[in-house]
Amino acid sequence: MTDCLFCKIVSGDVPAKVVRESARTVAFRDINPQAPTHVLVIPRDHHQNVAELAAADADLAAEVLREAHQVAVAEGVAEEGYRVVFNTGPQAGQTVFHVHAHVLGGRGLNWPPG
Repeated sequence: MTDCLFCKIVSGDVPAKVVRESARTVAFRDINPQAPTHVLVIPRDHHQNVAELAAADADLAAEVLREAHQVAVAEGVAEEGYRVVFNTGPQAGQTVFHVHAHVLGGRGLNWPPG
């Protein structure tokens, strides 16, 4: 996808504060953090949302979740607790249509969200 912001981050055309990388994923700091820890984990391959990713490549979907946990560990929020959020579609607040997991932590997170 030539116009996808996250594809441009993967290719290096748009800078990001990368905190973790694997062969199939990239994790970087959100530019508008909603918590002290707010990192996005994305697959390098373009999938529009989490439903599309799960249908196309369950192993990659699992890897995104594993990487989200590793981000929480590296950021020091795994023991206290953290949230992993996938926004799917405009009604859910998805603004970049490349699947991404938000890893949020470092403060109390209320329920319900939103």
